[in-house]
Amino acid sequence: MISLKTEKEICLMEQGAKILNATHRLISHHIYPGVKTEKLDAIAEKFIKGHKALPSFKGYKRYPYTLCISVNDVVVHGLPSKYTLKEGDIVSIDCGVYYKGYHTDSAFTYPVGDVDKSILKFLDIAKKSLYCGIEKAIVGNTIGDIGHAIQNFVEKYHYAIVRDLTGHGIGKKLHEKPNVPNFGKKKEGYIIKHGMVLAIEPMINWGSHKVFQKKNGVFKTWDQKLSAHFEHTVAILNQGTKILTKF
Repeated sequence: MISLKTEKEICLMEQGAKILNATHRLISHHIYPGVKTEKLDAIAEKFIKGHKALPSFKGYKRYPYTLCISVNDVVVHGLPSKYTLKEGDIVSIDCGVYYKGYHTDSAFTYPVGDVDKSILKFLDIAKKSLYCGIEKAIVGNTIGDIGHAIQNFVEKYHYAIVRDLTGHGIGKKLHEKPNVPNFGKKKEGYIIKHGMVLAIEPMINWGSHKVFQKKNGVFKTWDQKLSAHFEHTVAILNQGTKILTKF
């Protein structure tokens, strides 16, 4: 069953999203060469708990951290560690907040220091692809319309869509139905209805779409080329679609 949220539930999710947005804003100011990724995780956990919320990821399927921090060829589920960010890296910060019984989830990929212009273009296309998907997340469209819009935009620039990982519904559970692939065909899949709340999250690779999962759960690109990840939680209403996780 797909959970359709009431206006009251969406209001509660919006409150949690404000904490999530503030967390991302805070972390963004600490992304620079020389910072250890475990420091970013500690900052985020302290901030979220200080706002009477909980990190959605910590403890989920035994995951031990607040953030997923994915550097360069890590696609998603990167583990905070003593790794020190270097000039020219790119880093994805994926974070979730649980507040008053509901989860919200978002991710952004940042350049670290001075990054080559071609990489900045790659990040820009990945970010824009998220908004291409959100534009199609409206009542009456289908989940396939979202994936088709993302895929069509990204492949024009000869980048690749990760196919083994998807977005998802979100609410009382961190991952709910439906899955939201970042590729697909128009008019296929579930029909989008008033009250759906989705985490739309394109994962875009510089090279091949293929990925593999390490024993510790981390997903990496098969060819060791860069990957970028952007995500918003959006509420779909008859009067329009609302991005809950803007900052």
